[in-house]
Amino acid sequence: MREIVLDTETTGMDPQDGHRIIEIGCVELVNHLPSGNVLQLYINPEREIPPEATAVHGITDEFVRGKPVFSQVYGEFMEFIKDAKLVIHNAEFDMKFINWELRQVGHEPVPWNRVCDTLAMARKKFPGSPANLDALCRRFGIDNTERTYHGALLDSELLAEVYLELLGGRQHGLSLSTQNGSGDAQGQNGAQKIARAKREPRPHAPSQAEEEAHAALLEKLGEKALWAKRG
Repeated sequence: MREIVLDTETTGMDPQDGHRIIEIGCVELVNHLPSGNVLQLYINPEREIPPEATAVHGITDEFVRGKPVFSQVYGEFMEFIKDAKLVIHNAEFDMKFINWELRQVGHEPVPWNRVCDTLAMARKKFPGSPANLDALCRRFGIDNTERTYHGALLDSELLAEVYLELLGGRQHGLSLSTQNGSGDAQGQNGAQKIARAKREPRPHAPSQAEEEAHAALLEKLGEKALWAKRG
């Protein structure tokens, strides 16, 4: 199964306000594991990058001035993703930019049914907890110390690890751990100890009516009983 973990960096929040994509980062997964194939595209947005955007991702006007425009690289992007499922954190943001850019070059948009939003996955799995990428890296013990700026390829690489953990870890299909919400200590091999309420032994002695019914049955069987024939 082939999936593409994807992230973008942009000049702002909304393409309808004239903002554009300036970086696309993609990481290929095969059966939920990174294959080693990645794609990183820097794009000239044909407009100035606001200082507040540069403060987030570190990409400057000077850096992208000589880069290709989207119409020159979208073919490479589409060839890389092909028909794979796209795994994106806060997918609504990235998809509105990607599909806006695709429409500008006459390409059909990517349908939403090809997209898996890890933000929605995290909010469902950990309701009420922070669900941004940094918070999820901390939760799963993923090293994100190199993330001094948001970068599309770096964030895709981190998200690939987060996605795997959201699915249940490297052996999510064979998971033996169960968390009961009480913070039970882990047992050997990392498996969770399951706390169970202690139950008092239940009485199993037969009632008087049951004993009388049993005696009547034995009398009825008489010599036909198997135990009466042994000897």
